[in-house]
Order: sequence, then C-alpha cells, then structure tokens
Amino acid sequence: MAVMRDMLLYLSKNRLANRMAQRFGLRLGAERFVAGETLAAAMKKVAALNESGLVVTLDHLGEFTRSEQEAKESAEEVVKGLQAIASAGAAANVSVKLTQLGLDISYPLCLSHMRMIVSEAKRLDSFVRIDMEDYARNEPSIQMYEQLRAEFGHHIGIVLQAYLFKTEADMERLSILKPNYRLVKGAYKEPPEVAFPDKADVDHNFIHLIKKQLENGHYAAVATHDDAIIEWVKGYVKEQAIPMTRFEFQMLYGIRTALQQQLVEEGYKVRVYVPYGTDWYGYFMRRLAERPENVSFVLKSMFKR
Repeated sequence: MAVMRDMLLYLSKNRLANRMAQRFGLRLGAERFVAGETLAAAMKKVAALNESGLVVTLDHLGEFTRSEQEAKESAEEVVKGLQAIASAGAAANVSVKLTQLGLDISYPLCLSHMRMIVSEAKRLDSFVRIDMEDYARNEPSIQMYEQLRAEFGHHIGIVLQAYLFKTEADMERLSILKPNYRLVKGAYKEPPEVAFPDKADVDHNFIHLIKKQLENGHYAAVATHDDAIIEWVKGYVKEQAIPMTRFEFQMLYGIRTALQQQLVEEGYKVRVYVPYGTDWYGYFMRRLAERPENVSFVLKSMFKR
C-alpha cells in the first residue's frame, strides 16, 4: 500500500500522465470525486447537497498555472463561483489554491488575484479559504493569509496540516488573528525532515491541534473521514460544553456520503468539499493515494464503459 501511495502521489504531478488522463475525461473514475467540469454542473450538485442539509465549499480545480493569463482566468472563475453561490442563495463558500492563481509565477501577481477574489467575497458577505499545498508553498501561503486577514477580516480562512512539524508553531503565530482554520492531516508526500512519517503520530498531532483550536475559542473546521477522530471530537465538545456554532465537520464529495448524512441527522454541521473543472487529474490522484483501494473502483468503472 505504501509503495502504491507513493506512486500515485508521483503520478499526481506528472504532466504526461495528466494529458493522457484527459483523453478519458471524468469517465476514468474521477466523476465519483469531481462534481463536473463546469460551474453549472457543480451548482446542481451544490443545490442537491443543500437540500440534504449539507453545506458546501466549492472549489474550481487547478494548480501550478504557468502563465499570467491562466492565473487571471482562474481568478475570474472563482469570482464567478462566488457570484453563482450568491445568486442561488446557496449555503456555500469557496476555496482556492494559490498556485492556480499564480503563486509560482510571482507572489505579487497571486496577491492581486486574491485581493480581487476576497474583495468580491466581502461584497457578497461570503468567505474564501486558502487551501494548503505542499511544504514548499506553506510559508508563502501563511504570509498571504496574514496580509489578507488584515485587509478583509473574517472573509478569509486557511488550512493547517497536522502532518507538518511546524503547524503548532504556525497556529500560535496566527492565534492573534482569531483564525478560522480547516484542520487536515495532509495529503502530500513530504520528507521526514518536515513531516511526521508515521500515521499514528499524525493522528495524535491532529487531535492535539483540534483541541488547541477549540480551547483557543476559534472556529474549527475538522476535515476528516476518520471514525475514531470524529468520535473523539463529538465526545470532547460534549464534555467541554462547546456549542455547535464553534465547529463543523468537513468531508470530500463522493466519500462516505452515508456518514455525512448521519452526522447531519445528529445535529452537526457538515460541509462537503465540492471540486469541479477540467483540471481534475492531480486532485483525483491524491484521492486515490489516500485510499489506494479506490484504484479497484476506477479499474472496474473503466472496464464497464
């Protein structure tokens, strides 16, 4: 399993494999995890999820853009997403990857695109979350969050990853901003110099960070499909009399849908991360790497066509 996971993570960044996958389109199996290739298709899924009592984070897929024009077009698509959410009155917000908006081209370019996006979110009284990418982009992402938080207040949030050694220090650094975090384990392949190599250590740190965020009185979006961690959160908030308005569970579109609905029926707020777009390959491969048994599902779906 470890070898397969490493291979899938390697392939997630391979441009040739990406081009080959595009020939198949979502029918390769990605349609299980991706809500469609267009904003209109994704908004239909958002409406259906809202009807089931779930709220949504809408994500236009893409990363590592190589031109200023691509980055500009990606930023404009996010703005369209915010406007579509507002027009539909949907219970949803958006998340963004900074490399899609030009971070690898230049920090100022990406910052200008983020200012455009978060300015629109503020106008619409909505919210934008910065997705955290690999370790090389971690510190620039945090710096950008600090700048945007100072300018736009509670309309911007960020993701912190439990598998990185530095995350607790980052949490302390940002605490003065009363941040809204999405807390995750982490889905990238990182060296042991910067990240916990053992799952047990990642799980332990994940719980530690959730507890710390709740103790600090800041909003915690707990992003996990792990039964043990979900049960721990449920027990901890009950024990500490933490109100439901201080946290939410977050899960991925197409994964553990029965559990999502069960939590809603129990009275918890559950937000589903709904990705869409034509640049779905990297996201799809990371989902397979998280659960390599999903590869069998993909193979079956291909042979059924």
